[in-house]
Amino acid sequence: MRYEGYGPAGVAVIIEALTDNRNRTAAEVRALLGKFGGSLGETGSVAFMFNQVGEIVYPAEAGDADTVFEAALEAGASNVESGDDGHVITTAVEDFAAVRDALEAALGPSDSAGLVWRPANTSAVNEEQAATLLKLLEALDDNDDVQRVSANYDISDEVMERLTA
Repeated sequence: MRYEGYGPAGVAVIIEALTDNRNRTAAEVRALLGKFGGSLGETGSVAFMFNQVGEIVYPAEAGDADTVFEAALEAGASNVESGDDGHVITTAVEDFAAVRDALEAALGPSDSAGLVWRPANTSAVNEEQAATLLKLLEALDDNDDVQRVSANYDISDEVMERLTA
């Protein structure tokens, strides 16, 4: 199931759940969103603000940036972002399986691979809104039925430092 809604400060949220009881999960998601100042929306109410893409994550040990970039380019990937902590390769949804398989043959098994929702644009939140939003995301993550949560928030580094201190 995919639930869509809004969190604090109007942040768009997509919640993907795997459940054997749709009514229970919908009620739990609705209650959590309401508790933290959000609301559950209709299907399609926020999905237009996101792009679904394939994402394949490799550790830094998989190879240097050039090696991973060349392998991803040959496999048909859309984008590669390499950093000290690893490599994130994105693909079009329809190319995901072929790119994943080709990269596995070239680089070995990935840390993670799947379809994800990426926000087309982000919404900046202040410190108070960010604190409430992070509590909401944690509560959703703690729900047994919730598999993945995507949101279009932007929390500045300074605010994040104050919240985690």
